[in-house]
Amino acid sequence: MYSSKLSHFTHDTFAIIANPFADAIKGADYDVQDGLVHIRIQQRNGRKTLTTVQGLSADYDLKKIVRACKKEFACNGTVIEHPEYGEVLQLQGDQRENICQFLTKSGLAKPDQLKVHGF
Repeated sequence: MYSSKLSHFTHDTFAIIANPFADAIKGADYDVQDGLVHIRIQQRNGRKTLTTVQGLSADYDLKKIVRACKKEFACNGTVIEHPEYGEVLQLQGDQRENICQFLTKSGLAKPDQLKVHGF
């Protein structure tokens, strides 16, 4: 097993640069619902689960965030385009605790902005 403590992060892990196209992405239809980052878990088949993260600012390059998460959590992940929620991070496994710690340690979200859903 791996340690859920994220003390092994290096400073390079958090070198996530801002998305240079963020202003172009923000249009009239751009709407961050309530300023919260929603972290959900979905049951796939058997014991397999997916963790989704929705509500991160478009100022961040989500692909770089996924790349860092995949490396730190030893899981697979991708950025998907959801018709209602826009770009959503999708990680394999139950990564709710890990992603909460990652987002707060990296300064991408404050603890009071995180809303964790699931069983």
